[in-house]
Amino acid sequence: MKNKMMKKVSGIVGLGTAFLLISACAAADGSDEPLVVYSAGPGGLAESLAEGFTQETGREVDLFQSTTGSVVGRLEAEMDNPAADVVILASWPSGMDLMERELLHTYADAENEDLLNEGWNGDNQLFGYSASALGITYNTELIEQAGEDWADYTDEEFNGLVAMPDPSESGSALDFIAGYLSDQGDSGWALFEELVENDLEVAGANRPALDSVINGANGVVLAGVDYMAYSVMEQGEPIDIHYASSGTVVNPRPAMILDSSERKEAAEQFIDYLLSDGAQEIVADDYLLPGRSDIDAHPDRVLFEDINELDIDWEWMMEEQENINERFQESIR
Repeated sequence: MKNKMMKKVSGIVGLGTAFLLISACAAADGSDEPLVVYSAGPGGLAESLAEGFTQETGREVDLFQSTTGSVVGRLEAEMDNPAADVVILASWPSGMDLMERELLHTYADAENEDLLNEGWNGDNQLFGYSASALGITYNTELIEQAGEDWADYTDEEFNGLVAMPDPSESGSALDFIAGYLSDQGDSGWALFEELVENDLEVAGANRPALDSVINGANGVVLAGVDYMAYSVMEQGEPIDIHYASSGTVVNPRPAMILDSSERKEAAEQFIDYLLSDGAQEIVADDYLLPGRSDIDAHPDRVLFEDINELDIDWEWMMEEQENINERFQESIR
């Protein structure tokens, strides 16, 4: 009887020790803590995806949502003490910069990564789970005939009517300028110089630039993200959008895991979720282009294959981003 009792007590102690070890491991990898996600807009999409992930996995998400510029700025400020686990940007070159600096975790077994559009997987570190195309959005009550191409907006008839997002605040706007220069070479600067001479208004991030067209302060916004235009069109605003005849930038939006994350397993689950059927359908419902080639885009938007793209070099764009933004800012002063 005594031996049986000793074995029973020993078993209880063993279980208790095991429980403590499991708890310690859980605390070490942060499994009981929320997953920290920094995401560029749109805010409603970021929140829907965070909620969907929590519903599917039970894991809470601590979400910071802002513009690409603000997200990158926060990452830089926290570089000595990183807080984020997953980062989502609206600029592929900005993601490439993080990869170039060896700040990202490689996730080789991401579910459905083989279904991403060609070129939308960056070495299993950048996952282009969605994309936006940069279009020409205009107020149909102010503009009778929209210009077909970018250069049309340097004409006198559009003087003082054209806005553009500020590339220092909008990663997608910077990518347009860099993409246009990648395609046109240094002579491409003439477009932006002539737009400035035609009283171009540089109007903050994407939403303020679009709002200036909705409220009639401007007639046209160049190189704005297209999903915002489709969204306000659905709401009945007098807005229309088309894509420049010479081509535009279709910008995959990279989702990445920071190598500094202490919750990599949960972060990998988040990437898997972003590439799942359910999350990709949420992306499509918000008028973005789904990252997966087998998922249909929203029926009320132009399809990826129907958008003419500029011939761009993402690597060059990533390397020249800072110089391009500095020169653009000097041109508008």
